[in-house]
Amino acid sequence: MLVDYRKGNIYQDEELILKDVDWNIDEGQFVYVIGKVGSGKSSLLKTLYCELDIYSDEAEKAEVLERDLIHIKRKEIPALRREMGIIFQDFQLLHDRTVYSNLRFVLKSTGWKNNDDIDKRITEVLEKVGMEDKKDKRPHELSGGEQQRIAIARALLNTPKIIIADEPTGNLDPETADNIVSLLHDITNSGTAVVMSTHNLPIVDKHPGIVYRCEKGELQKINS
Repeated sequence: MLVDYRKGNIYQDEELILKDVDWNIDEGQFVYVIGKVGSGKSSLLKTLYCELDIYSDEAEKAEVLERDLIHIKRKEIPALRREMGIIFQDFQLLHDRTVYSNLRFVLKSTGWKNNDDIDKRITEVLEKVGMEDKKDKRPHELSGGEQQRIAIARALLNTPKIIIADEPTGNLDPETADNIVSLLHDITNSGTAVVMSTHNLPIVDKHPGIVYRCEKGELQKINS
């Protein structure tokens, strides 16, 4: 079990957003979290990588990648995040660097030292997302869909157990969004789980997965 929440309360700015959350994610699963803007989707995802805390008296259980989030220490969070890939709606690429330099920066900052290994890994992830011919481009030279593919490549660098994608298609046209979700679906074939928040219901219908809905302060599983 990669994610195991039981009776957890999720807060944002000291306001209760979701109550009594029961949530499980296993290896290789594709999980959607749907709901309207402000329903708690992003807040829920932020708890996975400890951007938001889960308080000890507000959950029976909250485990991610075998870590107890209720009692996790601040110094332990970077190691947890290194086992994850995180993808944002606004890509969050470094605009003064090439694609290659963006990816190299991540590897160097997570402990990679051998330049040959770094080059090989960058080539591998760019090939996986179909962007190997863009490694010398800067983000402003790429389309929104291409930037999101680079963001996915970045998320794959350290072979994550889970990818967390917060509205990854929010700034993309329908065709590009469809291609991005298809790519994320393919990633689960290797055993990596993907959890994706979205309010794009046609995408959910076209690319089936396990669906949870944030609504009226609760997280409800609506299929399996």
